[in-house]
Amino acid sequence: MIKRIMDISISSILLLILVPLMVPIMLCIKIKMGSPLLFCQQRPGLHGKPFILYKFRTMLNGDGIADELRLTPLGRFLRKYSFDEFPQLINVLKGDMSLVGPRPLLMEYLPLYSKEQYIRHFAKPGITGWAQVNGRNAISWEEKFLLDIWYVKNQSFLLDMKILAKTLIKVIKKEGITGQNHVTMEKFKGSKEVV
Repeated sequence: MIKRIMDISISSILLLILVPLMVPIMLCIKIKMGSPLLFCQQRPGLHGKPFILYKFRTMLNGDGIADELRLTPLGRFLRKYSFDEFPQLINVLKGDMSLVGPRPLLMEYLPLYSKEQYIRHFAKPGITGWAQVNGRNAISWEEKFLLDIWYVKNQSFLLDMKILAKTLIKVIKKEGITGQNHVTMEKFKGSKEVV
């Protein structure tokens, strides 16, 4: 209950503060990339239940084209400062996400997790999380999942406050935004032991 109150309070305040910044971002996306302004994708939430994730669009459309070619200069800028994540505050208000929790990954990964890795879905997904403040996209999938599982097993109000504070520092320093040799994190290809 405390976590939900914190989510609603902080996300509401942030949305009010960020509206003056979000409006010009949407205008720039419209001019540089056209519609749609938002990237909307189904992601697994608590216990793997699907929900629609919202982000500002950073890439041009184009199936089969490498992310490196689709990512625009504007998109690179939005990702650099994590501005593309702002619409996820709506997901938090709706209750699909929390401010802090394991990042919601792709639906296609669900059958690829080991039983231990699936534990990351025993907490509501978050805009930021323990893995994000300890490497983000610069660490391996295995390291990321271990950090997510540790968070699920040790989550608390004080830990969430610590993660939010460390997130602010990470965003300012622009650390761990891209994966090694990729503009985004390389796709997860699965574990030997699956659910």
